Amino acid sequence: MTPSAHHPRRRPVHGAMIGVIVLDTGFDRLPGDVANTATWDFPVQFRVVRGITPKDVIEGDPQQALGPFLDAIDDLVAIGAAGITTSCGFLAVVHPELRRHSPVPIATSSLMQIPLVLNLLPEGRTVGVIVSDRKALQDRHFRNVGAPTGLPLGELPVDGVIRSHMRENRPLADHEAQEREVLAVVDRMLAETPTIGAIVSECANLPPHSAAIQRAFGLPVFDIVTLVDWLHSSIRPRAYGGDPRPRR
Repeated sequence: MTPSAHHPRRRPVHGAMIGVIVLDTGFDRLPGDVANTATWDFPVQFRVVRGITPKDVIEGDPQQALGPFLDAIDDLVAIGAAGITTSCGFLAVVHPELRRHSPVPIATSSLMQIPLVLNLLPEGRTVGVIVSDRKALQDRHFRNVGAPTGLPLGELPVDGVIRSHMRENRPLADHEAQEREVLAVVDRMLAETPTIGAIVSECANLPPHSAAIQRAFGLPVFDIVTLVDWLHSSIRPRAYGGDPRPRR
């Protein structure tokens, strides 16, 4: 190993261990959203990729915009981030490139949790995935993060509350209306596939409603927040005694 693997590295910012790459949006993000500071129990550092919108990533080809994402990784690592995540689950399609470039662990998409969740579930149970755009989500989005294809999908309505909110960059979110919409999506998905034993939300804007999903259906719910919390717990493990300072 190189010396940097054992010794603290110099950095201008301290304490913000997770860097969040955020697409260029203007819509209201509720607490629980990956890009709302109130979501996190630990400090995070945001880096907006100017000029790249959710439409560019979901309907376009993120490969064509790879450079700005690599620059964002470099910027976040340079100021001290020890782990990185993003604000869009569809970036799973370029996870191999982002991972290859990043010198620190990168939690590109909540879809990365699917293999683990499948292994957690009892035999005969599967994972249901809530997605923002079923047509745009291809097999390569799953394969590029090591997840299987062919899982049950529940799509947010094209002209529904959530997708309209994001598409039109609305300045005020209707939490209750969004929650009703998400619960209806999950209800339909479970009716179609009763063997679903856990939910994974692809969209990084859905964690505000994860608790409501769990209460309504009694299933484990995984999203970008559960993934980043898990990543952060490895970077800053809980101290049980002795010297509580993390080794950097």
